Amino acid sequence: MTEKISKWRALREFAAKAWRLSMPYYLHSEDKWKARGLLLAIVLLNLGAVYMLVLLNEWNRVFYDALQNKDAAVFWRELGRFTYLAFSFIVIAVYRFYLTQLLQMRWREWMTKHYMDRWLANHRFYQMELARYSREGNAPPDNPDQRIAEDMNLFTSYTVGLSMGLLNAVVTLLSFIGILWTLSGSFGFTFQGRHVDIPGFMVWMAVLYCVVGSVLAHYIGRPQIALNFKQQRFEADFRHHLVRVREYSESIALDKGEGVERRQLGLRFADVLGNYLRLIRTQKRLVWFTNGFGQAATVFPFIVAAPRFFSGAIQLGELMQIASAFDRVQGALSWFVDNYDQIAAWRATTDRITSFDESFAALQAGDPATASETNAEDAIALDAMDLALPGGAALLAVQGARIAPGDSVLVQGPSGSGKSTLFRGLAGIWPWAKRRLRLPADFDARAMFLPQRPYFPNGRLRDALAYPEPAARYGDEELQAALREALLPDLVARLDDPDAWDQKLSGGEQQRLAIARALLKKPRWLFVDEATSALDEAAEATVYERLQALVRAQNGALVSIAHRPGVAGWHARRWVLEPGAADGPRYRVATG
Repeated sequence: MTEKISKWRALREFAAKAWRLSMPYYLHSEDKWKARGLLLAIVLLNLGAVYMLVLLNEWNRVFYDALQNKDAAVFWRELGRFTYLAFSFIVIAVYRFYLTQLLQMRWREWMTKHYMDRWLANHRFYQMELARYSREGNAPPDNPDQRIAEDMNLFTSYTVGLSMGLLNAVVTLLSFIGILWTLSGSFGFTFQGRHVDIPGFMVWMAVLYCVVGSVLAHYIGRPQIALNFKQQRFEADFRHHLVRVREYSESIALDKGEGVERRQLGLRFADVLGNYLRLIRTQKRLVWFTNGFGQAATVFPFIVAAPRFFSGAIQLGELMQIASAFDRVQGALSWFVDNYDQIAAWRATTDRITSFDESFAALQAGDPATASETNAEDAIALDAMDLALPGGAALLAVQGARIAPGDSVLVQGPSGSGKSTLFRGLAGIWPWAKRRLRLPADFDARAMFLPQRPYFPNGRLRDALAYPEPAARYGDEELQAALREALLPDLVARLDDPDAWDQKLSGGEQQRLAIARALLKKPRWLFVDEATSALDEAAEATVYERLQALVRAQNGALVSIAHRPGVAGWHARRWVLEPGAADGPRYRVATG
């Protein structure tokens, strides 16, 4: 009893999940009226299709009676009638398919944009990756790219297809059950001296047949739900690792890591194949059952109705009409059996999107308390900032630090002390930070962070240089001047060349291209995190000279993380990350 209650509770929870995912598009989206119109048109076309099936069922009786009676006039008349009935049904079927696909496409478009916006907002995409590899227990969902690109498509396709299929099954059942009840007559027998008469015998046989089939299909196919969920995850993991091999192809080639990557890819592909083998074995059992169930349903109504036909109670036309009506009723009642594999895949997809959806709320609930205000003194004031590791351990504490216009600050400390994390906290992207800051009014618009490994989108060089702003904002002369100042004269003539720049350029060239980006955009507050580590000392000195001139011209400040002694000469102040107290953060910032 307890197990049954838990199953019903799980079913209700799943239905609530599917409802919460589906309704925003139809109730709150900017496309809601078009979506409702398409949905109404599809429903009406489904009703029209069922009505045409009712007319065709009646046509069966007249046509086969004409054959039995050798009535040529009725035969040819009914063939002509079949022509326009069939043509009408084809038109309805075509537009039902077209509008269903159109609704699914528009719904997918809205859902994809909606979840993509949420994923990219407030650095959630970055926080999810950090949390997924760092948290224990309540980890965010795997492969958000797959959930956006593939699961949204599957969810909308399955939801529209299954819901319209269920509607069609219900309407078909309601339309044909009365026909079958009338045609099937009653079945009488004597039991313990009493005569028992069962009206609508064929209807009860169809119900019994399909109830037994649905129960058996559920128990045979139930493992598919979990296996479909795992299959999508394993496929995404395998594809993700293939992409990583492509992105880090040079590093892997230099390390001669092909063997390791082959083993890693082999392990992931083995998971894909192993789970898929288990899935197809489960599907094989279900296919055995559903095909046997369907084939038996073909002859079942003839077996039950044959005694009445051979006794002369009904003619051939009525027998065929009974068989057709039984087929429609049985098909409607067998909707669950026929669609079990799709329902299993739909449930797995719904669970994956729901967990993705819930992860946004979980990340938002875990956001640290942050206070920032505009600083009338036009300086960056770190009144208090506490940074923690993903596991919750306190890493770094900053109190009373300040960066004013004209400052040049070098951040130093041992590896792992939190230097880069300090920059992430200032940028507002580190999820395990508690901040109380006073920022200049132009900080968000005119602060720029240069990481050690910059990002460049594939495409034209001018787009990579101007990223994330549109390249059209800058003229060719500005772009070329930035490249020359960053010691990249060979790229000046290649502004319109499309390429994968993070693959084609060396590490030093990539860092200089990122510096060219800073020289182009002219930030006021510039934070440089080992962004010249791949340059030789002479190039590094030239670059820092130009960055210093840039921030002075903008009345701003330069803050750097670097280990090379030569960089220290370009900074007037130092922040040193020193070990903290035993009962506090591991490190604290000593300013000077």
